[in-house]
Amino acid sequence: MIKLVYFAWIRERIGKSEETIDLPDGVVTVSDLIDHLRTRGEEYALALETPEVIHVAINQEHSQHGDALGDAREVALFPPMTGG
Repeated sequence: MIKLVYFAWIRERIGKSEETIDLPDGVVTVSDLIDHLRTRGEEYALALETPEVIHVAINQEHSQHGDALGDAREVALFPPMTGG
C-alpha cells in the first residue's frame, strides 16, 4: 500500500486530496505510477494528461520521473508552482 497525496489542480481534477492504493506488479518508477494512475478513470487521465509537468515527492523528497518508488510510503503529485 502506498499513500498518494494530490495538490492544487491535480487534486481538483481527481476530486480527492489523498488516497491509499495497492501498486500493481510492474509499477516500479514514478513514471510507471503516473501511467498507472492515468488508467484509473477519466478524472485521473485529465489530471495527468501532461505527465511531464507533474512534480513528484517521494516521502517528502523531490524526485524525478525515472526514480524508483522503492519502499515509498507516500508519493505527492503537484503541478508546477508559480511565484509572486
